[in-house]
Amino acid sequence: MLIAVIVALAAGTFGFRVAGVLLRDRLDLPEWSGRLLLVGAAALLAALGATAALTEAGQFAGWARPAGVLVGVLLAWRRVSFVLVVLAAAGTTALLRLLGVP
Repeated sequence: MLIAVIVALAAGTFGFRVAGVLLRDRLDLPEWSGRLLLVGAAALLAALGATAALTEAGQFAGWARPAGVLVGVLLAWRRVSFVLVVLAAAGTTALLRLLGVP
Protein backbone atom coordinates (compact mmCIF):
# COMPACT_ATOMS: atom_id res chain seq x y z
CA MET A 1 0.00 0.00 0.00
CA LEU A 2 2.76 2.44 0.93
CA ILE A 3 4.64 1.75 -2.30
CA ALA A 4 1.49 2.49 -4.31
CA VAL A 5 1.09 5.86 -2.56
CA ILE A 6 4.74 6.74 -3.20
CA VAL A 7 4.44 5.77 -6.86
CA ALA A 8 1.22 7.78 -7.24
CA LEU A 9 2.78 10.88 -5.67
CA ALA A 10 5.89 10.51 -7.82
CA ALA A 11 3.79 10.16 -10.97
CA GLY A 12 1.71 13.20 -10.02
CA THR A 13 4.83 15.28 -9.36
CA PHE A 14 6.36 14.20 -12.65
CA GLY A 15 3.08 14.96 -14.42
CA PHE A 16 2.95 18.50 -13.02
CA ARG A 17 6.54 19.15 -14.07
CA VAL A 18 6.01 17.81 -17.58
CA ALA A 19 2.75 19.77 -17.93
CA GLY A 20 4.59 22.96 -17.01
CA VAL A 21 7.14 22.41 -19.75
CA LEU A 22 4.60 21.34 -22.37
CA LEU A 23 2.02 24.04 -21.64
CA ARG A 24 4.42 26.94 -21.14
CA ASP A 25 3.77 28.46 -24.56
CA ARG A 26 0.10 27.48 -24.79
CA LEU A 27 -1.15 28.96 -21.55
CA ASP A 28 -1.28 32.74 -21.13
CA LEU A 29 -1.86 33.93 -17.59
CA PRO A 30 -3.03 37.44 -16.85
CA GLU A 31 -0.40 39.81 -15.52
CA TRP A 32 -2.05 40.04 -12.09
CA SER A 33 -1.92 36.27 -11.61
CA GLY A 34 1.82 36.22 -12.33
CA ARG A 35 2.39 38.85 -9.64
CA LEU A 36 0.12 36.93 -7.28
CA LEU A 37 2.11 33.73 -7.82
CA LEU A 38 5.38 35.52 -7.03
CA VAL A 39 3.97 37.06 -3.85
CA GLY A 40 2.39 33.77 -2.86
CA ALA A 41 5.66 31.90 -3.25
CA ALA A 42 7.48 34.49 -1.14
CA ALA A 43 4.80 34.36 1.56
CA LEU A 44 4.89 30.57 1.65
CA LEU A 45 8.68 30.57 1.97
CA ALA A 46 8.54 33.19 4.76
CA ALA A 47 5.90 31.19 6.64
CA LEU A 48 7.95 28.02 6.37
CA GLY A 49 11.05 29.84 7.61
CA ALA A 50 9.18 31.41 10.52
CA THR A 51 7.68 28.08 11.54
CA ALA A 52 11.06 26.36 11.45
CA ALA A 53 12.75 29.20 13.34
CA LEU A 54 10.17 29.69 16.07
CA THR A 55 8.67 26.27 16.85
CA GLU A 56 9.82 22.86 17.93
CA ALA A 57 7.37 19.99 18.39
CA GLY A 58 4.46 22.39 18.06
CA GLN A 59 5.62 24.73 20.82
CA PHE A 60 7.78 27.84 21.06
CA ALA A 61 11.43 26.85 20.60
CA GLY A 62 12.79 29.39 23.08
CA TRP A 63 14.74 32.58 22.47
CA ALA A 64 18.11 31.11 21.45
CA ARG A 65 16.99 29.78 18.07
CA PRO A 66 15.22 32.95 16.87
CA ALA A 67 18.25 34.98 17.98
CA GLY A 68 20.53 32.73 15.90
CA VAL A 69 18.20 33.04 12.94
CA LEU A 70 18.18 36.83 13.32
CA VAL A 71 21.99 36.90 13.31
CA GLY A 72 21.98 34.73 10.19
CA VAL A 73 19.44 36.93 8.43
CA LEU A 74 21.36 40.10 9.24
CA LEU A 75 24.64 38.64 8.01
CA ALA A 76 23.01 37.29 4.85
CA TRP A 77 21.47 40.72 4.24
CA ARG A 78 24.96 42.20 4.52
CA ARG A 79 26.07 39.64 1.89
CA VAL A 80 28.51 37.80 4.13
CA SER A 81 29.78 34.41 2.94
CA PHE A 82 27.23 31.60 3.37
CA VAL A 83 29.62 29.52 5.48
CA LEU A 84 30.13 32.42 7.88
CA VAL A 85 26.38 33.06 8.05
CA VAL A 86 25.71 29.46 9.05
CA LEU A 87 28.58 29.36 11.54
CA ALA A 88 27.57 32.66 13.15
CA ALA A 89 23.92 31.65 13.43
CA ALA A 90 24.77 28.25 14.91
CA GLY A 91 27.39 29.78 17.19
CA THR A 92 24.96 32.41 18.47
CA THR A 93 22.34 29.78 19.21
CA ALA A 94 24.88 27.48 20.89
CA LEU A 95 26.35 30.29 22.99
CA LEU A 96 22.93 31.44 24.18
CA ARG A 97 21.97 27.90 25.09
CA LEU A 98 25.27 27.45 26.90
CA LEU A 99 24.44 30.58 28.92
CA GLY A 100 21.08 29.07 29.87
CA VAL A 101 18.79 30.93 27.50
CA PRO A 102 16.08 28.48 26.43
